[in-house]
Amino acid sequence: MGVINTLLRAVTWWNGATLNTAVYTWLKGRKVGEDEQGNRFYESRDGKRRWVIYNGEAEASRISPDWHGWLHHTWDEPPVKAPLKHKPWEKPHHENLTGTRLAYLPPGSILRAEPKEPIDYEAWRPE
Repeated sequence: MGVINTLLRAVTWWNGATLNTAVYTWLKGRKVGEDEQGNRFYESRDGKRRWVIYNGEAEASRISPDWHGWLHHTWDEPPVKAPLKHKPWEKPHHENLTGTRLAYLPPGSILRAEPKEPIDYEAWRPE
């Protein structure tokens, strides 16, 4: 499996870090933290640049709001040092599942396994 992962990383940009990103990270980056999905966050040694190396497919919606704010310089301290306070009514972060088999399908969607029966409808006609 290690050889396959190495080959995938060498020829695809959406499976983890590319070779250039890995070399740049090794030379100029310092690891700041890791989220619950295994994504690793880095910062340049001078503190000006921040980036993420995804654990698996590169999908921006997999980044939680805490880390997103740090990546975009909204706040200086990463969530591992200064976690955000969450309200009790907030739901946990989930990635965007649109286009996957786990996507939300509202009642009546024709993509559901058992679509809702059509409602009797009679078009209005002017007299």
